[in-house]
Amino acid sequence: MLEPVDAAGLAAQERNRPGLEQALRLLESGEANVLVAAKRERLERALGELAALLASAQEQGWALVGLDCAGQPATAAAEASASVLASFARCERGSISERTKAALAAARAQGVRLGRPPQMSEYALERIRRERAAGKSLAAIADGLNADRIPTAQGGRRWYPATVRYTLKRTG
Repeated sequence: MLEPVDAAGLAAQERNRPGLEQALRLLESGEANVLVAAKRERLERALGELAALLASAQEQGWALVGLDCAGQPATAAAEASASVLASFARCERGSISERTKAALAAARAQGVRLGRPPQMSEYALERIRRERAAGKSLAAIADGLNADRIPTAQGGRRWYPATVRYTLKRTG
């Protein structure tokens, strides 16, 4: 028997993880014959589509094992159970997404600023305000900031007229 491929550390929500992809290649080539996860729910979250993984396991003749599951994955009842669990896992991911979106909308409605806070220098803010008060266009202000290599609020290198307008609107 070949060594099991350990998938216990899988916590990503996308399948394009190098370790997982390597494990799946080993399984597909026949160099490994089992994919092991400490908890099946972590594996379901990591892969998104447990049913597709179960189908691959059945087609290619390798086992999918969740260490927290008592059932034998090779039985018809265990496969049916895993399919039902995978369906509920998809449903739960959808519910989590809906709850998150609702909470973010409620926070926005209360005036909470979401996202990374800007780290713009006071010099840049004052310069933008001063040049706008002097009648310069948004494009001219952006060009001047770019020419002087003044970083944006998030540390970017390029100012745009829209960025200048947003900065003025946000800071008053």
